[in-house]
Amino acid sequence: MRRLEKNSFVKTKNKLDISMHDKSVESFFSLFRLFYYMRPYRTRLIGALICSVLHNIFDILPDLLIGVAVDVVVNKHNSFLARVGIADFLAQLLFLGSATFILWSLESIFEYLSEVLWRNLAQAVQHDMRVAAYGHMQQLEMAYFENKSTGEILTVLNDDINQLEQFFDKGISDGIYFIVSVVCVSIIFIYLSPMIAFFAFFPVPMIIFIAYNFQNKLGPLYVHVREQAGLLGARIASNIHGIATIKSCTTEGYELERLRNESCAYKKCNSIAIGTSAAFVPVVRVAIACGFVITMTLGGWYVLHGTLAIGAYSVLVSMTQRLLWPFIYLAKITDVYKRAMACAQRVFAIIDLPIGIVDGQSADIKENVVGHIEFKNVSFMYPSGVHIFENLSLSIEPGQMVGFVGSTGSGKTTLIKLLLRFYDPIKGTIFLDGLDTKNLKLHALRRSFGIVSQDIFLFNGTIQENIMYGSSNATIEDVEHAAHMAEIHNFIMTLKHGYKTVIGEHGQRLSGGQKQRISIARALVSKAPILIFDEATSSVDNETEVAIQRSLQNIAHDHTLFVVAHRLSSVRHADNIFVLRNGVMVEMGKHDDLVVKNGMYAHLWHIQTGGSTIGKNCF
Repeated sequence: MRRLEKNSFVKTKNKLDISMHDKSVESFFSLFRLFYYMRPYRTRLIGALICSVLHNIFDILPDLLIGVAVDVVVNKHNSFLARVGIADFLAQLLFLGSATFILWSLESIFEYLSEVLWRNLAQAVQHDMRVAAYGHMQQLEMAYFENKSTGEILTVLNDDINQLEQFFDKGISDGIYFIVSVVCVSIIFIYLSPMIAFFAFFPVPMIIFIAYNFQNKLGPLYVHVREQAGLLGARIASNIHGIATIKSCTTEGYELERLRNESCAYKKCNSIAIGTSAAFVPVVRVAIACGFVITMTLGGWYVLHGTLAIGAYSVLVSMTQRLLWPFIYLAKITDVYKRAMACAQRVFAIIDLPIGIVDGQSADIKENVVGHIEFKNVSFMYPSGVHIFENLSLSIEPGQMVGFVGSTGSGKTTLIKLLLRFYDPIKGTIFLDGLDTKNLKLHALRRSFGIVSQDIFLFNGTIQENIMYGSSNATIEDVEHAAHMAEIHNFIMTLKHGYKTVIGEHGQRLSGGQKQRISIARALVSKAPILIFDEATSSVDNETEVAIQRSLQNIAHDHTLFVVAHRLSSVRHADNIFVLRNGVMVEMGKHDDLVVKNGMYAHLWHIQTGGSTIGKNCF
């Protein structure tokens, strides 16, 4: 449903492409989409609107009582209240006091209700937008994440969306205050003195013109501010992630200077936006002063000549600011609006990104995956233009342990990305159990694989939670069995809290080998029929490598194993070894046969075992 909603907006936006160069139109389009997110909260929205309107009406009415009070004091028994039936002077004052207290009480009540409703509405809309943006982002292909910094994505999903709260909380309520105040006070002015109303409104066109010009200037400034915020967030996230490298290289001062430069750039563009925004109120204040002077002077002249009652004059003077001062809120509304639209456009830029890797429709994966994998005439090139494969064909039989070796950049890890449909080949077909993977549901396809990679994802939870990650139906018995198979159970039991031990963010309290074996246990708990080991032993010591190799032998009999390795000892006992060079499969066979063949594999094997470097010409 959310995708259909998003697509409808994209189609509408495409129709406006001619005018979308106009930033005002683009901002309005983003505003329209923001309000679309309020649709599920119509009742709350209507309640907030009613409370805001009533709050502003009850805020204006006490000013009318000022004119009535002046009329009572000046005219006493001939006052307006006396004419409507409250003849006693003391009773008139008590009535005014009671009415004032009631109006202010009602104003306070509706102010509280409107603020609570608007704030809760803002939180609800923010929540929906954040979930929608994050949900869509997760469906984007890996190329998006490889070309975007983590900090920039975090800034959009967190900071930019949080910026929208002020728009829903203050921007809309200020807009309602502006409309209600201008309309109600205009009616009062016109009723009491049409001529004074005409001159009081004289500065309004000037104020609107100023507001429009400031709006056009502020829009691009705030877009630039959000861009700089993204760069700054990316810098901070990157440095926190690489703090160990920074410390070991003693580059704290260098990184501090780089952060200072990014922060200064952010501060500079913010200062320009602040300066432009702050100039609005003083300029408008001068225009308001003109209207106030006109009302005070002209109204006083009418009073002296008996054409305007003293009470009415008091109301007009006190309400002149009520009439013109709301135009000051144009500055605040414009400021908040432009900030919000700059943020919204960055959020919608994520939501509008097309999903390149989509679910297949024509077939679903078999319930029991056997594990037969075939690459048939597969060609692939990364979006950056790096060409990897050209008509690559290979076949992996069910239950086999196969190894993929080759120099860096030969395409070993790319095979895994293609198999999991992180990318699609530009030509050729990949089959799983005879079915084209493009025709399979992504969830079902990827659940068929358990992955142990060199870069392990462990979160700040318990060992049990990390092993069960992605397998919510697993039992503690499943977890312990997988840990035994991965040869990590004995270590876990030496810990004070066993499987309930919290391992810290990224598993920082564990060694590299311990992380790898927990990752193996996680893959086993998933009960996936095909297990992929992507450089699983590249960063561990020899003892850990031997333990991982034993784990592979323990699980090889009932799984298809797909092993990518730099260390050839990891694939020595594989049923078949594929040797890749520059995206081309140059050799295949068992370890002993490849060594005897004296080709590229033999060359790599002798280098790693310290033997003579035979087979030099294979490169």
